[in-house]
Amino acid sequence: MSAADSGAGLVMRVGHGYDAHPFADADASGRILVLGGVRFPGERPLVGHSDADVVAHAVIDAMLSAAGLGDIGTQFPDSDERWRGADSIEMLRQVSALLAEGGWMLANADCTVICDRPMIAPHRDQMQERLSGAAGGPVTVCGKRTEGLGNADGIVAHAVALVVVGRQQ
Repeated sequence: MSAADSGAGLVMRVGHGYDAHPFADADASGRILVLGGVRFPGERPLVGHSDADVVAHAVIDAMLSAAGLGDIGTQFPDSDERWRGADSIEMLRQVSALLAEGGWMLANADCTVICDRPMIAPHRDQMQERLSGAAGGPVTVCGKRTEGLGNADGIVAHAVALVVVGRQQ
């Protein structure tokens, strides 16, 4: 049953997304760190089948969860070579289109990125713009440091998304 068939009025659903990727070795063969669709040259890249954009991946998972469409591994399995090195912003566009097919649209999403490096604040506006454009609704980003608790091994992101569908009376 699609979201549009679920009854009269406005339907809202919330989903949570999470992603984590370890840092790559220094000789990461041309990989570059990508967070929220923004490239960070000179920073340690992350290991992943796609571009390893933990921010976009967490938002994707939150949107898919809210719409009841599984998770990123369901839609973009790492066993499929088609997604090797894929641009996660393009994957987010595809998820937005998938939600629209079911009558859903993103009301808003928020993502918290947990890392000591790089600093998120100087890039927040650009990240939000790229993510919002691809997701089809407003996406906000917040960076948090570990305050010495450590994340020397990688970067973590949590996201929450609200999706809605309205039915014409």
